[in-house]
Amino acid sequence: MSEKVPGMGHHFERGAPGMHTSDTIDYGIVVRGEMTLELDDGQKVQFAPRRLHRAKRNRHRWRNPLLEPCLMAFISFGGKRG
Repeated sequence: MSEKVPGMGHHFERGAPGMHTSDTIDYGIVVRGEMTLELDDGQKVQFAPRRLHRAKRNRHRWRNPLLEPCLMAFISFGGKRG
């Protein structure tokens, strides 16, 4: 990940690839392709194009279930963990 997005890899947990918790409130929408959101409790939610997701500082990771690339757009609002 750090090769594609410099510095991004520092936000992921070493023992759980892709798993992370952000200090922001994020809104994400799949523009093209599909994406699977995996939550801390193991729950998995499928996202097809135009499906919106709101993440509020929860532990999660994204996985692309298809062979084709997925394009997502995100808006993040600054936050601070209390």
